[in-house]
Amino acid sequence: MAKAQKIKQTKKTAQVVEKLTAANLEEAIKKLQELTAGKRKFVESVDIAANLGIDAKQSDQTVKGSVLLPNGSGKKVRVIVLTANEDQQKIALEAGAIMAGLEDIVAKIEDGFVAFDCCVATPDVMQKISKIARKLGPRGLMPSPKNGTVTTDIKKAVSDALKGKIDFKNDKAGTVHCLVGKVDFDAKALLENAKAIIKALKDSKPESSKGKFIKEFYLNTTMGPSVQVAIDSL
Repeated sequence: MAKAQKIKQTKKTAQVVEKLTAANLEEAIKKLQELTAGKRKFVESVDIAANLGIDAKQSDQTVKGSVLLPNGSGKKVRVIVLTANEDQQKIALEAGAIMAGLEDIVAKIEDGFVAFDCCVATPDVMQKISKIARKLGPRGLMPSPKNGTVTTDIKKAVSDALKGKIDFKNDKAGTVHCLVGKVDFDAKALLENAKAIIKALKDSKPESSKGKFIKEFYLNTTMGPSVQVAIDSL
């Protein structure tokens, strides 16, 4: 009896494994949407996980950057701006930032305030805000020239963040996790967003990285399954 149950369970597992692979992005998106339809009381996010052919321990093989999703992220983004210039502060608030300033906001962050999703700063204050790097860095919130959050064009930086500009960086295992959108997006919109992320990843390939760059690629939802996408289709 136990043996028969084990065989049945093995067959069921095999069916699940088969279900969670896809020949291309279109197929993967379709499966995710089918598998999550009506399952949650909230709208799940769709994310990618790309296992890269890099040595994450080597500083010259870090993969990081940003990408403006063509169809937005579906996420409400809270942006703060660090600048001492009052005109820039006004521009930031008019563009949609939830707060703009310098000393007062730095003090709040030092006290534990991190209720925001993006932090933009002007170049002239970077030295002054270095003391909050330990608060912001681990959360991926520290302003950086590479992802466009250290800039004099405050209006564009805030606008891009609100439209769906997202940052990515590999973890210690050499994997990049990145938001694609919401599972209730039109399939074409999710596909366009995913392709934009893949292009940005490939454009960020370190010169010292040899061999196949994207080794494994998955699409997954917040609480649902992961679908592995065939690398040759990317």
